[in-house]
Amino acid sequence: MNTATPSFGKSLFELLSSMRFAISLLSILAVASIIGTVLKQSEPYANYIMQLGPFWFLVFEKLGLYDVYHAAWFLVILTFLVVSTSVCITRNAPNFVREMKSFREHVSEQSLNAFKHRHEAVTAHAPEALAASAQAYLEGQGYKVKNLPREDGVLLAAKAGSWNRLGYFLAHSSIVMICIGGLMDGNLIFKAQQVLGYKKIETRDIPQSQVPAISRLSPSNPSFRGSVQIPEGSSADVAFLNVADGYLVQELPFTVALKQFRIEHYTTGQPKSFESDVELFDHAGNKIREATIAVNHPLVHDNVAIYQASFADGGTRLTLRGWNLFAPTASSFPLAGTVYQDTTLTSEAGEHTLEFIDFRPFNIENMGGDIVETGSAMSVLGGSPVSDNRHLRNVGPSFQYKLRDARGQAREFSNYMLPLELDGRWYMMSGVRDTPNEAFRYLRMPLDAAGDIDSFMRLRGALLNAELRPEIAARFARQALPQEARSTEIEDKLKFSASQMLALFAEGGFQSLGRFIEDNIPEAEREKAVGTYLRILELATFEALQLTNQQAGLPVPPADDATGWLVRDTLNSISDMFVYGAPVYLQLMSYDEVKASGLQLTRSPGQNVVYLGSLLLTLGVFFMLYVRERRVWLRIKPGHALLAMSSAKQTIDFEKEFTQHAQALDTLTQPASTPAKNPEA
Repeated sequence: MNTATPSFGKSLFELLSSMRFAISLLSILAVASIIGTVLKQSEPYANYIMQLGPFWFLVFEKLGLYDVYHAAWFLVILTFLVVSTSVCITRNAPNFVREMKSFREHVSEQSLNAFKHRHEAVTAHAPEALAASAQAYLEGQGYKVKNLPREDGVLLAAKAGSWNRLGYFLAHSSIVMICIGGLMDGNLIFKAQQVLGYKKIETRDIPQSQVPAISRLSPSNPSFRGSVQIPEGSSADVAFLNVADGYLVQELPFTVALKQFRIEHYTTGQPKSFESDVELFDHAGNKIREATIAVNHPLVHDNVAIYQASFADGGTRLTLRGWNLFAPTASSFPLAGTVYQDTTLTSEAGEHTLEFIDFRPFNIENMGGDIVETGSAMSVLGGSPVSDNRHLRNVGPSFQYKLRDARGQAREFSNYMLPLELDGRWYMMSGVRDTPNEAFRYLRMPLDAAGDIDSFMRLRGALLNAELRPEIAARFARQALPQEARSTEIEDKLKFSASQMLALFAEGGFQSLGRFIEDNIPEAEREKAVGTYLRILELATFEALQLTNQQAGLPVPPADDATGWLVRDTLNSISDMFVYGAPVYLQLMSYDEVKASGLQLTRSPGQNVVYLGSLLLTLGVFFMLYVRERRVWLRIKPGHALLAMSSAKQTIDFEKEFTQHAQALDTLTQPASTPAKNPEA
C-alpha cells in the first residue's frame, strides 16, 4: 500500500478546489457584510467612541470593523475566494461540458431496471419502427434524442434541460466577478503605498492646502470614495477620505463649483428634497459642463460619480445681541459672527474664545411631550423635563457655538432665535452641554407681556446690584407692614431679612439660600423657614421689578398672575445661571444664511464588474431553478420495451411527465389494428 504523504502543492490545490473551503469563505464574507451594513462605515473615530465606549471601540478597531470592505483581512479573503472559485471552475467545467453533451448511452439494461421511474410494455412492432415513432414523440416533447443500434434491438437516449448545468458555472463565475470587482475598489494601491511608507494618514486638523504630499492622492487614483462640503458661490478641487483615525486628501481631475443649493421642506419644516446646481471646470479654468445633482440623480464625469449626499451650513453670518449675565446692569452689547469662524469675547469673567459651529434655519421639536433636541429630552437646568400638549412643529432658527476659556475648557451651547411657549408662558431658550454625547440642558429666560427679554434682564441686573439692595429691601418692608408698624424695629428686621435673602440669592441662587438654611436653621424648623424666606424673596423681587420699570420709564406692573409668574420664572432662571457655565447669553437677532451642499465623489472601476457578476448570478440562479434536466432511455427489443427516466429534482412536474411518457409508450406499442390514441395527449 502506498502511504506516501501528499505534496504541499497538491494539498494546497485540493484545499483551494474544495467546495467546503469556498463556502466557508463565503460565510465569513456574509457575516462581515452584515456587520458593514449594520455598523456605519468610515465615520470619524470620535463618533465610534461615543457610540461604543472605549473598550468596544478598541475591540472593533483591532478587527477592522469601521471600514470592513477595505480591511486587509476582508481583501485577503476576497483574494482566496477568487482563487478558490476559479480553481473549482477550472477543475469542474470540463465535467460540466461533458455532462451537457453526453447522452449517457452506455447505460446497461440492468441499470435501467434498477431505476425508480421505469415502465415496461409488450410490443409487436419491429424495434426499428417503434424506435422511429418514439424518437419522433420525444423530439416533439423538446428532447434531443440519440438512436443507438444494439445487437438485439435499439437504445434511445434522450435528454432535455441540459442547460441546467450552465447555471452552476454561471453562479460560480459570478462569485469570481463580484470578488474581483470588490478587489478593484479595495484601495489596494493605497494600502501597498502605506505599507511601503509612500503614503501616510493625516490626523491633524489643518487646512487642506497645508496637507503634505504624503497624505494626498493623485487624480489618477483608480478607486476612491470621498466627500466634500461646498458653500454656495465656492468651489472645490479635492475630496476628503475618512481613513482610520484621520483622513486623506483626494485631488480631483476637475473643479466643482456650487452655483446654488435648493432645499424644499414639508409643512413641519422637515427636509423634503434638496439639489445642487454645479459647474465643472478643468484645472486651466475652462468650463466643462454644468448640471443639477439631486438625490438618486448623480452626475458622472471622467469616471467620477458625484452624488448629492447631504447639506450643511456654509458660513452663515450672524448678528447677535450679547448680555453679561452677572453684570449688575441691564445693558447689552452688539456682536457679529460667522459659522465655522472664531472670535474673541471679553466679559467680566475674562477673555473667552467664541467658536461658531453650526446654524439651523429649522428645528423640529416635539411639543406634545418632552421637548426633544437631537433625540434627547430637553430639560431645564436644575429642573425636570419640560412638557406641553402639542405635536411636532418648527420652532425656528438656532445657532450652536462653543465658549472656550483660557485653559482650553469648552462648553457647547445651542440658542434659539425665537421664543418657545412652555406651560402657557413664553421663554428664550439656551441649551448647554459639556460633551457632545450629552443631552442639552436648557436655561429658560421669561419674556414680559410685550414679548421682550428686556424686563428679565433689567430685573436680573437689579437683583445682582448690591447698591440697589437697600432700596429694594426698604420698599418690601414698607409694603409688607401696615401704616402703624412702619419706622419701627419690625421694619428694620424685615429690611435686614430681605437684604440678607437678596444677598444670599445673588451669591449662588437657590443653592446658596439652601446652604444658609441648612447651616443656621434647626431641622425641625427648616420647612417653615423655606416657605418664609421664599415668600420674602418673591415679594422683594416684585418690588425690584417695580423699581426697574420706574427707572426705565415704564408703567408699574400689575399685581396679577402674569407678573407673579414673571417674578418666579426670573428667580428660577437667575438661580440656573450659576450652573449655566457661561458669563454671557447670546441672542440671535438676524442672520444672512449661506447654505453648503454635501457631495460624495466616487470612482469605482469595479462597479461594472460587480454589476456583470450580479447579472451572471441572476442567470445562474434562473438556470438552476427553472431549467429542469431530464433524461429518458428507451430500450427496445423484439416484443419488449423498457422506459426509464431520471432527473436531479424529483418534483411533481417530473412525476406527471413520467406518467405522460409511460402512457405514450403504451399507445405506441399497441398493435397496428387497434385505433391509436394521440401520443401527445
